[in-house]
Amino acid sequence: MTSQPVARVSVVTPAYNGEPYLRDCIESVLAQTYPHWDYTIVNNCSTDGTLAIAREYAARDPRIRVHNNDTFVRVMQSHNIALRQISPASTYCKPLMADDWLFPECLEKMVGLAEKHPSVAIVGAYGLYGLPDAPVAWAGLPYPSTVVPGRDVCRLRLLGGPYVFGTPTSVLYRADIVRSRHAFYNESNFHADSEVCFEFLAKHDFGFVHQVLTFRRMQATSLTTLSRSLNTYLPGLLYELVKYGSIYLSDAEQRDRIRGHLQDYYEYLGKQVYLRPGRKFWRFHAEKLAELGYRLNPVRVATAAVAYAVDLVLNPKATAERAARRLPRILAGLP
Repeated sequence: MTSQPVARVSVVTPAYNGEPYLRDCIESVLAQTYPHWDYTIVNNCSTDGTLAIAREYAARDPRIRVHNNDTFVRVMQSHNIALRQISPASTYCKPLMADDWLFPECLEKMVGLAEKHPSVAIVGAYGLYGLPDAPVAWAGLPYPSTVVPGRDVCRLRLLGGPYVFGTPTSVLYRADIVRSRHAFYNESNFHADSEVCFEFLAKHDFGFVHQVLTFRRMQATSLTTLSRSLNTYLPGLLYELVKYGSIYLSDAEQRDRIRGHLQDYYEYLGKQVYLRPGRKFWRFHAEKLAELGYRLNPVRVATAAVAYAVDLVLNPKATAERAARRLPRILAGLP
């Protein structure tokens, strides 16, 4: 009797000045209950001890290798370089950011689900976000459902449903979709990890493990912190509605969702007038709207600002209550 070939996982970590947490990250891979993995750490010209730490572990374990970028590149470029390092023999690819770590059963549970369901191209799971004792992050599929058609989960997201895709650290990709193009992530998109889900789930299923399998650390200098300071999520969702709405929604649904999202967008911008976020903030949103064929409308911003102020003055309790009711929905929609 011939034994079945084991499914190999290529774990990849793009790292820039990751010295404070890189050991925790690497140790979490070494602690995996699933043994069939190789691990590549991509050093993006770090100026701290990142490269020395990576080389130290590579010298100890032949499954670990180090790729050192010749020149410094931007975040998404570094991620794509890391993904291009996956082994030709790997069946799956597991991104792992240098600040993050995996729970011991992460690879075992994700690979187990994907192996049972060959139609699944992307596997997600619950994670912890920010602090080890933080609440569980990201929405999941209704328990005990573990596999859904990709079109259904993308459609639900575009219609305002919960965000189930998580982050690069919280998902497992089937290696063939990673190899299918030179730049797996769109390097011009802050939320390229979300975009690849819309790209590849049109013809594949999405899997979800109902278990906390990853931890993502929040840092003041992280891309996520920048995204939140500018609120890149609003133009990010508009981008997805414009680009993928025609694939997953009817024409009427796409129009209604774009109209409703723009209304929410301008309500948000109107509130920001009082916080004086600076030119960088307004320039960012003007540019992102222009890229999608919309002009930042000063009159509409001003109207939203006045409406917010009037509502707050005339009915402060109701305004606060509406904000409180909307907060869980807003947080559920954040990656």
